[in-house]
Amino acid sequence: MPAVSVIMPAFDAERYLPAAIDSVLRQTYADLELLIVDDGSSDETAQIGRWYAARDPRVRVLQQPNAGPGPARNTGFRAAQGRYLAFLDSDDEWDDTFLAEHVAILDARPDVDVVIGNARNRGGARDGQPSRPVRGEGMPITLAEILADETCLFIMAVFRREVVDAVGGFDPDLLTNEEYEMWIRAALAGFTFTRHTKPLGWYSCRAGSLSSSDRLMLTGILRVYAKTRPMLPSGAVGSPERAILDRQVVRFEAEVARIERKQRLIAVAPLVGHLLLKLRRTLRHLRERSEQVKVVPERCGARASGGVGPHSIEK
Repeated sequence: MPAVSVIMPAFDAERYLPAAIDSVLRQTYADLELLIVDDGSSDETAQIGRWYAARDPRVRVLQQPNAGPGPARNTGFRAAQGRYLAFLDSDDEWDDTFLAEHVAILDARPDVDVVIGNARNRGGARDGQPSRPVRGEGMPITLAEILADETCLFIMAVFRREVVDAVGGFDPDLLTNEEYEMWIRAALAGFTFTRHTKPLGWYSCRAGSLSSSDRLMLTGILRVYAKTRPMLPSGAVGSPERAILDRQVVRFEAEVARIERKQRLIAVAPLVGHLLLKLRRTLRHLRERSEQVKVVPERCGARASGGVGPHSIEK
């Protein structure tokens, strides 16, 4: 049995997949299996995975109809054999010591169930910078912090399989923020979190990825909060976690409204531009007509002074 099962969902990932796979197979901690879950790809994703599987027995390829990243990871969970589980997306990469450092924390700290990692951004405005703040090494991440700061978690994590056995994996109805929702359920179930803040990989920030759409991610978080609120404790003195969640809902609803206003302005911009162009042409036409009207009396006056009038009759 491998010690670590690495779960890699992949959808039409042929461009990025080899680099992601290579980064797993280069790990200095080699007691692992890599489960590539082809989520109904239409490109060469499955063929690339099978090519690696034919050359390294640690690699397995699982296939399913397209259902999204959450269900794909659930497929990986069901096939996993390791006592530890780890996520790596098909367009991300690990440094060679990623698993060794995270597994060492779990081995040394039985009080910790989930180790949240860190990486460097690849692409986007923060290219090359840490994906998450480099602070709080080894400190606990509480449910209150998870609710108050959605960035305190990260997709690159290594955790005990008991977490998934207890909470049942990802909610298949969530297209975005599915890992955030699962970690909230894990915290509610009493599992403990810490962070390893050293960036040990590359996290892709691509324009076409799900996580690149601000509105999509914000509405996803609001769905997670709506599902989470009834699970939070309540009482006569109130729940600090509920108060935090309610503040977050107000914050994100305002942000969604701002984005929607901006999108509406962008949508009407071509029409406004067309109307301004027509107005500019109309004003130019009116100016030209006005100038013509000013010139006409001058010509009439000149014609009258040289024509037949009362004085010429007298002569």
